[in-house]
Amino acid sequence: MTYLKSFTRYRFLFLVLHLTILTANAEEAETLTPSAPTIAASSYILQDYNTGKVLAENNADAKLAPASLTKILTVYVVFKEIKNGHLHLEDKVTISQNAWKTSGSKMFVKVNDQVKVEDLLKGVIIQSGNDASVALAEHVAGNEATFAELMNQHAARLGMVNSHFENSDGLPNDSHYTSARDLAIITTALIKEFPEYYPWFSQKEFTYNKITQQNRNMLLGRDESVDGVKTGHTEEAGYCLVASALRKGMRLISVVMGTESMNARANENQTLLNYGFRFFESYRLYQGKTSINEVRIWKGATENIQLGLAEDLYVTIPRRQYNDLKATINVDKQIIAPVKAGDKLGSVTVKLKDEVIATKDLVALKEVEKGGIFRRLYDSVLMMIKKPDGN
Repeated sequence: MTYLKSFTRYRFLFLVLHLTILTANAEEAETLTPSAPTIAASSYILQDYNTGKVLAENNADAKLAPASLTKILTVYVVFKEIKNGHLHLEDKVTISQNAWKTSGSKMFVKVNDQVKVEDLLKGVIIQSGNDASVALAEHVAGNEATFAELMNQHAARLGMVNSHFENSDGLPNDSHYTSARDLAIITTALIKEFPEYYPWFSQKEFTYNKITQQNRNMLLGRDESVDGVKTGHTEEAGYCLVASALRKGMRLISVVMGTESMNARANENQTLLNYGFRFFESYRLYQGKTSINEVRIWKGATENIQLGLAEDLYVTIPRRQYNDLKATINVDKQIIAPVKAGDKLGSVTVKLKDEVIATKDLVALKEVEKGGIFRRLYDSVLMMIKKPDGN
C-alpha cells in the first residue's frame, strides 16, 4: 500500500509538472508574432492609421509611377479648398476641351457641360475619371500645371519626401512619381481631415449622365470592413491599390503597387490586412483634451492646473501583450503662472516591456493667469520653504 501511495503521489506531481510546462509553452506561443507574409508586388506597406506604426513593408520608399493613386492627393487638395471656403460642393464647373479629351478612364463629361463639384469628386473617387480630375484641377488653379504645384506643396507639408506630381490624373510622366509610404501618409491625412467626405470612397457605383460605372476596388465587395480607398493602373505602374479597413475600432492602411492584375492587387492587399488584424491590436490609452493629472501651480489665479494630451494617445502592439504596457507620467518641477493652454508641462511615456513605443507632451488644458500680489508673495515664501521638486 505504501508503494502504491508513493507511486500515485509521484504520478500526480508528474502530471502537474507536465501541465505547467504545457501551459507555459502555450502562453509563450500565444505571444509570438510571425513575420509578414510575402507579397507579390513591386512595393508595399501596411500601417496602423492611428499610430502610424508600420506592420509590414518592402521597398516602401521606392519612387514609382502611381497611376490613378495620384487622385488621392487630387481630391485631398480639392477638399482643402472646400474647407478653406474657396470652393463649394454646389459650385458648377465648366468642362473644357482639354478636360474632355483627356485619355484613359472617364466620367464621360462633355465640353461646356456645367457639372457640380460634388459630382466631379465622385467621378474621380468612384469612376476614376481622368476628365473629372482635369476639370477640377483647372477650376481650382486655372490650369493643371498650377494645380500640380499645389499638389507638390501639400505633399511637402505632409512629409511625402519621395513624391513629385506633374498632373492630377496620374497619366504617365517621367517626373511624376510617389512611394507606398507617401501614399499611406496622404491617405491617413485625407481620412483624418475629411471624415465627412471619406464615405464616398466606399461607394460601389456612381451614375452620371445616365452612365453607371462600378468602383474598381474589388475589396469593397469582398470584405465588409474595407471602406476605401483607390485603385490605379497603367502599363508602367502595373495594378495598384490603396486599401483601408476598420475592424473593432482598429483601422489599417495597406498600399500595394506594381502587381500583375486586378485580382492580384486585391488579393495582396487582403493578405496584408488579414495579417495586421490577426496579429496586432490598437488601444487608445488616453483621450485627448481630457485631464489625466492635476498639479500645483505657483503664483497663479488658481492653486491647481489640469494637465492632459493635445490629442488621443494610441498604441499598436502585438496581440495579447496589453498587460506588458506601462505608462509613466512626468511633470515639470515648480510650474509657475502664467501658463497658456497648450503649453508643454511634462510628458507621458509608454513602454512595452523595456521598449519605449510612444511619447506625448503633457500640456496645460486651460490658461492660468498670474494671481494677485498677495497670492504671488505667499507662494514665493512657500516655494522657498518647499523642496524644488514640490508641486
